[in-house]
Amino acid sequence: MTVKDRFLRYVRIPTPSDSRSASYPSNPHELDLAGVLLQELKDMGVQDACIRDGVLYASIPSNCAQEPKYSIGFIAHMDTVSEPGLAQVCPCICENYDGAAVRSGRSGEQISLQDFPQLERYAGDSIITSDGTSILGADDKAGVAEIMQMAEYVCTHPEFKHGRIGIAFTSDEELGRGTETFDVPGFGCDFAYTVDGEEEGELSYETFNAAAFTIRILGRNCHPGSAKGVMINAVTVATELISAIPAGERPENTEGREGYYFVNRFEGNVDQAVIEGIIRDHDPAAFEARKEYVQSVVREFNGKYPGRVRIEMKDEYYNCKERIEPFPHLIQNAYEAMQANGIQPKIIPVRGGTDGSMLSYKGLPCPNLGTGGLGAHSLKECIPVGAMERMVGVLLGIVSAYVAQE
Repeated sequence: MTVKDRFLRYVRIPTPSDSRSASYPSNPHELDLAGVLLQELKDMGVQDACIRDGVLYASIPSNCAQEPKYSIGFIAHMDTVSEPGLAQVCPCICENYDGAAVRSGRSGEQISLQDFPQLERYAGDSIITSDGTSILGADDKAGVAEIMQMAEYVCTHPEFKHGRIGIAFTSDEELGRGTETFDVPGFGCDFAYTVDGEEEGELSYETFNAAAFTIRILGRNCHPGSAKGVMINAVTVATELISAIPAGERPENTEGREGYYFVNRFEGNVDQAVIEGIIRDHDPAAFEARKEYVQSVVREFNGKYPGRVRIEMKDEYYNCKERIEPFPHLIQNAYEAMQANGIQPKIIPVRGGTDGSMLSYKGLPCPNLGTGGLGAHSLKECIPVGAMERMVGVLLGIVSAYVAQE
């Protein structure tokens, strides 16, 4: 089976995580994919593969006469975002791409160089898209497919020397819950790589610091004809509060290491309203300042409407940079493996988080590698087949590096 075959198989299994669910995994269909992966691993001869607490774990024993110093793991997530589209994914393949626009499936959606200028590099390659009615799911089924292809190569080429390799596939990463049950000691690796980035060549060891908040507003309803001095319209209060968040510091107006505030859900009526949002910043001090700013806005509104505006805020994950920088070999080995496979590495900060953010703070330092996908979470999501094939080579190169350095 090729990495292309695997990817096409996996994306056809719908696994959107569900933020409304309190169960783990949030969508039982995530375990449908886990079951497929489990059987494939066993068919390869990986004897200890198992599913435990929503995570699939497996390991390939070392075949070196002397065990390498470090055991290295590779991690990807099985879930996709819930939106846009919960529909069955119907992948489409543009063979021998001509370097211009790609038409995706029955929707006729055009994926152009204006959307992704880097597509021009893949002329002559095959480009996989959805049919334009749903996401594709390359985030992160491309990572899953690449790790599985690496595992098959290792299992079927006994001459390929390697130390112990850990493999894990998590659930609910898109909800920030991918590592809630992750058994770091049981995984048995000294270091790992999450294969969950986008563009080919991405190599990241910085993520946002992240927090989420929920603001609840209690209104006071009455007949609008006699509302003066009596009515407190929760919708009006909510819109005023949202407007207090700086417009220039929203996701659509920021890039690079610029942090942001993001109101991503609002609902309500005169009686009550709920605002949900997130806060992101790479810098720890700026992160704390952003949290304090939102809380100060709530205090200000409580001064105008005593006891009617309440906030709940919690930290979600932290910038993993400080946990990875002490181990420069993690970046060096990945960088050199990319170069050896004809990829120009790009060390960039992640404008988001990965399972590796939390795992790094649990004692498993995890840089993040690009899968080759473009347009994650959108109807224009796509991935070149050649990028996936080269990424398999990168993973094998990283494995070899830890043997060669002994």
